[in-house]
Formats: sequence, structure tokens, C-alpha cells
Amino acid sequence: MKKKRKIVLAYSGGLDTSIILKWLQEKYNAEVIAYTADIGQKIERKKILKNAKKLGVKKIIIENLKDLFVKEYIYPMIRGHAIYEGVYLLGTSIARPLIAKRQIAIAKKFGAYAVSHGSTGKGNDQVRFELGYHYFGPKIKVIAPWRIWKLNSRMDLIKYAEKNKIPIQKDKKGAPPFSIDDNLFHTSTEGKVLENPKNLAPEFIFQRTVSPEKAPDKVSYITIGFKNGDPTTVNGKKLSPGNLLKKLNLLAGKNGIGRVDLVENRFIGIKSRGVYETPGGTLLMVAHRAIESVTLDKDTMHKKDGIMPKYAELIYNGYWYSKARFKLQKIVDLKKNKVNGSVKLKLYKGNITIISRQTKSNAYSMKKVSFEENKTFNKSNVEKFINFHKKKLR
Repeated sequence: MKKKRKIVLAYSGGLDTSIILKWLQEKYNAEVIAYTADIGQKIERKKILKNAKKLGVKKIIIENLKDLFVKEYIYPMIRGHAIYEGVYLLGTSIARPLIAKRQIAIAKKFGAYAVSHGSTGKGNDQVRFELGYHYFGPKIKVIAPWRIWKLNSRMDLIKYAEKNKIPIQKDKKGAPPFSIDDNLFHTSTEGKVLENPKNLAPEFIFQRTVSPEKAPDKVSYITIGFKNGDPTTVNGKKLSPGNLLKKLNLLAGKNGIGRVDLVENRFIGIKSRGVYETPGGTLLMVAHRAIESVTLDKDTMHKKDGIMPKYAELIYNGYWYSKARFKLQKIVDLKKNKVNGSVKLKLYKGNITIISRQTKSNAYSMKKVSFEENKTFNKSNVEKFINFHKKKLR
């Protein structure tokens, strides 16, 4: 009997990827390896195992990547202050490269000839996954069902699921759910009523933040400690990368921090409206900029700010493993060893206020900025400085 070829599927256990799993088995007569990367999403381990086994899957891999995800993907991005189109903290974008890398590693380990994902034919994630696949496994075949099959609507998928006795999830209103992506860094919600930008986002879609109006009337304080550019402590307690972000998510979320409603320009040319929640990431972005303000020199900070839009766009477009992103990361990290200290923040009803910045760095000089007379700053040179720049106006 001829041995079946293997396909590694990025599997969530939900409706779409369960349908894809069954479809791959039928169309390619292949053995499907179900691979789930645990990067902090709301993972239902029993459901994943149950659904995959029900569909005849023999090998189901659930891999805990939370600390790796935060340390090697989120933290470098925070150091670069990456924000796409002024508002998006790139929570979905940064997750795909790691999943793609691990899928290829699994494919090589078990001799699979192909990998597959559940990204739609109109979205960005198909690009992000497949650029990652190509970087680590250029000879491994990529199967993108949404670009191949004849299931062209939600109704087609539901009929296929019913035919193959695949469970159909419902949302809180009893209808097929919104399109949701979540990981330790963020949650994004798209589709249905959100597709029309004139519609208000319904409150029930928010999963990890309370509305600012319903946040506590009492302020919360939090101190984030940094070492070599990365956060290491919360309120003086050292935490692993995954646990640190988890704690920040809880503290920020209950104070109504981290909500963004945006219309973004997708890489493939379509505008898309979505609601994103990035509570802990929002705190990290504010705190990191604050600690850099008292530890880095002006030229370094401005150079980082200058490259940020391109750096963010590379991540958004799926170029995490590109030479261009590696080159910009070197600029981002050039003086990260100087970024040490702590930042205290006040959290209140959706707002973040910087209370204090503490560091042993001498980049900030109290003597130089003081209104009191001192000999550390030569004011006689200021006129020469101004005259030099007057010439640049012509």
C-alpha cells in the first residue's frame, strides 16, 4: 500500500481550519499533521485534540511558544516603536513569522511535502505566512485553500461543515462569529457589522478591555523596569517575557487601555476596518519611549524615529525575515544596552500618564537644563549656533 504524503496545517481547532483539514484529506489524499502554536491565544486544548481526532488526525502538535514569541518577536518590535499608519501596533503581523518558522521545522522533521494555512485570499496573513515559509523551506509546497477551493461564501463553508459533521461555533448573538485573531499581544476583530465604517463597534466584541466608562474610578499605578532595552520587571518583580506581558494585559485591560478602531491599508491593496485591543503592548510602547527619553542621545532617538515607518511597514507586509528588516533592526538596537531604568505609569479610564522616569544614565543632565545659572552650558555659543542655521534658510 502506497504511503500517504504529509501536509502540516496551521490548525486552531475552529470551524475554518477544521474544514480545511477535511478538505486537504479529501483533495490530496494526504495525512494531515495538525499544528497549533500556543502564542497566548485563548486556546482550547481539549477542543483542538477532540476535533482533530474526530477528523482522523494521528499527529497533533500543540507547542508552547509564549516566551519565545514575546522575547524574540514582540520585544524587538517594541524597541523599534513600530506603529503602522499611526495607530496599529502590529499584533497579528508579528505572530505569523514565528508560526511559519515552526510549521516548516515540523514539516522537515516529519518529512511533509507541504504546509497549509487558513488565511483568506483577500487578507495580509497569506503573504506573511508564505514569505516565512519561503525563507525557511523554499522547496516545500504551500497549499492555500482559500485561493483554490470552490467554497466561496460563509454559507458554502457551513454546508460543507454540516455535511462532514464539523461543529459550527456561534457568537454571543447566536450567529456565525466575527473574524477574530488573538495572541498574547493583542486581539483583533473584523467582519459583520464592522465592515461598514459608519457603524459603531458593539461593546460585546471586546474581549480583553473594559470600556473606559466602566473602568474603575480609582487610579492604578505600575512601574516597569527595563534592562538593555527590554522590560524585565513589573512593580519590582522579575517576570518571564510571557508572564510580564500577561500581567500588563490584565492591569491595562481592566483600566480600559489599548482599544483602537481603525481602517488600515492592507498590503494587497484593500482597505479594511477592524477593532484591535493591545492593552499590555500599549503600556510597553509608552514606557519604552519614556525610558529612552532619559537614556539615549538625540541623534540615536531621531534616527530610530526616522526609520520607524519603514520598519513597521516591513513587519506589516510580512518581511520580518528580510534583509531590509534585519538591517533596520541593527539601527534600532545599536544602543539598546544604554536603555536601563524604570518608568512609573498612572492608569485611569483609558489614559496613561507618565509619573516618573528613573535611570543611572547620564544622558539627561539636571544641571544643564536647570534655570539656575551654572557653568555646564555655555550660552555664548547659542548665537553662533543660530547664525549658522540662518544660512540654511536660503
